Amino acid sequence: MFQWTLPQVVCVLSVCSSLALGYEDDIEVNYADTYYNEITEEEPQLTTPSPTPCRSSDLTKWDKVFSMLENSQMRENMLLQYANDIIKVEMGSLRGEMLRFVAQYGGSCGSAVETAGRRISLQLDNRLRETLERFNLREDRNAAITTENSAGSPNNQEALLQQLLSAVRAQASRVAKLESSCFNNPRAAMGMGAPSDSKMGFQLPVNGGQQRQEVISPDETRALESILTATVTELKQTRAELEHVLRSTRQRYLPAGCETALLFPMRSRRIYTSVVPDVPLSLSSFTVCLWAQPAGITNKTVLFSYGTRRNPYEIQLFFSGTSALFTVGGEAHLVEGRGVVKAGASEWVHLCGVWMSEQGLASLWANGIKVASTPGVAEGHTIPDGGSVQLGQERNGCCSGSPSMQVGSGMQGFEGGFDPKMAFAGKMTGVNLWDRALTEEEISKRALRESQSCDSRGNVVAWGLTEMIPHGGAQFII
Repeated sequence: MFQWTLPQVVCVLSVCSSLALGYEDDIEVNYADTYYNEITEEEPQLTTPSPTPCRSSDLTKWDKVFSMLENSQMRENMLLQYANDIIKVEMGSLRGEMLRFVAQYGGSCGSAVETAGRRISLQLDNRLRETLERFNLREDRNAAITTENSAGSPNNQEALLQQLLSAVRAQASRVAKLESSCFNNPRAAMGMGAPSDSKMGFQLPVNGGQQRQEVISPDETRALESILTATVTELKQTRAELEHVLRSTRQRYLPAGCETALLFPMRSRRIYTSVVPDVPLSLSSFTVCLWAQPAGITNKTVLFSYGTRRNPYEIQLFFSGTSALFTVGGEAHLVEGRGVVKAGASEWVHLCGVWMSEQGLASLWANGIKVASTPGVAEGHTIPDGGSVQLGQERNGCCSGSPSMQVGSGMQGFEGGFDPKMAFAGKMTGVNLWDRALTEEEISKRALRESQSCDSRGNVVAWGLTEMIPHGGAQFII
């Protein structure tokens, strides 16, 4: 069977090879690319000159520059990307470390923060408590000072000291009586037999009505007398010190509840205070009041002055020596109160000047007491508007009605209009002006040092509300 199969295989192979050779002859293999727009050799070729690149040396340099810029930009982008990657990695590692730190020490840190917060709160509470205690202590001191100022007036203190002195004198008289009784009738005093040469006794009642024997020697009596004498001397010194403290307190503190005052440090033509009234000064009656503490008084020391161009002396309130004077319409109409100011004493004095045109009645009040009253003062006169108001000085030169000329330092007649000999030196507060005549009760209430009269202000010039402009060295103090 193998012999039969082999010839058949050879035959099939021969047939296949013959067919392959015949097929290769018939098929022409073409491996070239075929293009529909291919230009053949037979067709005429249209040649177009192709642009040749510029071979200039300048363009070559620019090409190099552009390539360098491209390279630098590419490097910059690579560096930025690298920096961003580094930051991301570092932030990630830092975040991980923070998380591990919080996980490890979170509890202890929380307790430490809580402890610190408690300590801070305790310190704040202690500080607030101390502040409140200081504030309460200060209020108690102020209340004590107020009580002392209100209840510790010179009259009350003098009464208390007189009571103490009377008690001491009564005790001294009792001791003297005991001594005389012991010397005159020693047996009755002692209630015993023979008296002793060195001691004397007397009986004093004790609880339950029983009698107790007390023996006092002459040396002890003398010691008691010396002690009582020293006590009286100390009480007198204490009284003098209290009076000195009261005087200094009166000089230091402002009266009538006033919070500020005007200080005029010296007499000078340049030191004064100009006032701009709230309403025009066209008055047929008025009341002017103020508190003044003069440092020194000359022949004429002006406190309040109002004048116009025609008459610089329409209203004046001033000191002269120990007297206080009040004028309306000129110095010919004068009201004088003598002994108002103590010579050499720097104390607060409350002055009020009242005037009514209908009756021509002008009165002067000092410390709530009417010290002078004169009829027929500028009767039928009306205080004209258009002048200027000064405190601590008078303008006896030119006056103008314009506000700018009233308050300006370059006002005409500034140098010639002021006299330093008439200037006021000291303190002034509670300056008020009303367009009516105040009653006696109203003036008396405003003259009390312990009152709150500074809260009651005038309707023409009101202390603390009306514009007052200090000039020179004048200034507001607290």
